[in-house]
Amino acid sequence: MTETEGLYVPPGHGRVVETPAQRVTFKVTGTHSRMASTFEVEVPPGFDVGAHLHTRSEELFYILEGELDVLAFEPRIRTPDHWQKWESPSGNRVVRATPGTVIVVPPGCPHAFANPTETPARMFFQASPPPDHERYFEELLEILADGGPPDQEAIEALRAKYDIEQLTPLRHR
Repeated sequence: MTETEGLYVPPGHGRVVETPAQRVTFKVTGTHSRMASTFEVEVPPGFDVGAHLHTRSEELFYILEGELDVLAFEPRIRTPDHWQKWESPSGNRVVRATPGTVIVVPPGCPHAFANPTETPARMFFQASPPPDHERYFEELLEILADGGPPDQEAIEALRAKYDIEQLTPLRHR
């Protein structure tokens, strides 16, 4: 791609990074855009990214297939577990996102998603600015590659490296 050419990524294309916990297809990277990194993410049943926040990054999620429980607000109380039970001061609660749902998360806003169903979900995910999320996904999927219980200490160190303050644990079946 040059300054005068756009990028075309056909369906089914892009660099894939996959583990039993998640499958991420890199669609647009910092090499291609100064604005955002873009991914297609398959979220298997039982995956819970855990509540977290970023001080610099803004994110956008668009649900393509399946259903995800999503959080995108500051709760009254940040309990160390069960973000699904959190409530905002204005009464917002976790919602079930279905295809066509868009979630925008500004810097500093706690957010999370989990697949509580028995069917995989798929979402379009954009993180700005690039390329931190690209590097984070690559390193996270290395940690999750063995398919066993997540190494929470390794994930915590990785997230701190990439502007991610973990509020509740990442989990997967």
